[in-house]
Amino acid sequence: MNENKPSVLHNRSFLRLWMARIFSTTAFQMLSVAIGWQMYALTDSAFQLGLVGLAQFLPMLLLTLPAGQTADRYDRRTIVYVCQLVECAAVMVLVLGSAQGWIEPVHLLIAAALLGASRTFEGPASAALVPDIVDRDQLAQASAWSASAMQTAMIVGPSLGGVLVVWGTSAAYVASLVALAASVVLILFVKTVHFVKKLDAVNMDTFLSGLRFVFARKIILGTISLDLFAVLLGGATALLPIFAEDVLKTGSLGLGLLRSAPAVGALAVSLVLTRVSLENAIGKTLFASLAVFALATVLFGVSTNIWLSLFALFLTGASDVVSVVIRSTLVQVNTPQDMQGRVNAVNSLFIGTSNQLGEFESGTMAGLVGAVPATVIGGIGTLAVAVIWMYGLFPVLRGLKTYTVEEG
Repeated sequence: MNENKPSVLHNRSFLRLWMARIFSTTAFQMLSVAIGWQMYALTDSAFQLGLVGLAQFLPMLLLTLPAGQTADRYDRRTIVYVCQLVECAAVMVLVLGSAQGWIEPVHLLIAAALLGASRTFEGPASAALVPDIVDRDQLAQASAWSASAMQTAMIVGPSLGGVLVVWGTSAAYVASLVALAASVVLILFVKTVHFVKKLDAVNMDTFLSGLRFVFARKIILGTISLDLFAVLLGGATALLPIFAEDVLKTGSLGLGLLRSAPAVGALAVSLVLTRVSLENAIGKTLFASLAVFALATVLFGVSTNIWLSLFALFLTGASDVVSVVIRSTLVQVNTPQDMQGRVNAVNSLFIGTSNQLGEFESGTMAGLVGAVPATVIGGIGTLAVAVIWMYGLFPVLRGLKTYTVEEG
């Protein structure tokens, strides 16, 4: 237990940032539901619905490295603040367009792209802001609290968005706008104490410095690549509608429960991790959590009982958040202050790519062999990745006891 350490929530700036993340991520989740719902209502086209996700993903792919540079050269609090103001403006257009009845699919795609671009700049700056306001020995606790904020938003956001669109998409947009405005106000009162500004010239060398830094350090490369391939192979989120409808026969209600179960597991464990230290067994805990994630994915794949499936998904969320906290803390602790933005940008790119390609991989594999075999194969693949990383590519991760690692 961390009984001798004061809670990181006693740091008022971190508390405000933590609350702001809950509001902003909840708003983004509500917007994803509302924009998708409105696009399908306007077009009745699954293809157009897919374009919404693509419109959000492409800015991330194109702007991640510039976003990292920006986060290391300018005040990170200001970047988050400006990005959220841009998001408020985009949502305001959606509110007016929906209320006045002139909104078209192209407006939704432009809004989705603008929101995706803003989130691309906001993400690395927000992540790099944590070491600016929190002492080094509290970074692990801060990562756990940050994970809890994310999972709270992942539970509340889609559910609230789904309820509000019953009263019309304008209601969901207004609620998102209110949440973003609350986040903007909170960010205004965040104070940084450790920020180190990057002053060297902008050129191709500095532009790629974040990638070079990651690839030069086995600890960081090993942790973020582990996330990339584990989620790429083991994620079953995209297949949940198939399981709800064809395997478990539970319909839309069951789908809602299945989508919430991983987030509930993640939230529960992230709250535990705010009180429990993983020091002295970081490496073993990382790979143990990945093994549980893989086996729980296999269990979900073979289950034909809704309660067993919910338990399996609860375990995937619970185990995944353990590795998330370990990986994010390792990245932050072992990255110099003036490189935080660029390295967190690369980390965000890895995570975003794994989520997007993971859904594509799951859908493609399910189309070839069926949803159940695809999920089982994915779980076994994740377990194989853990073994390869642990004994082959990055054995240094296996023996980690503390977060601080000296590399030559």
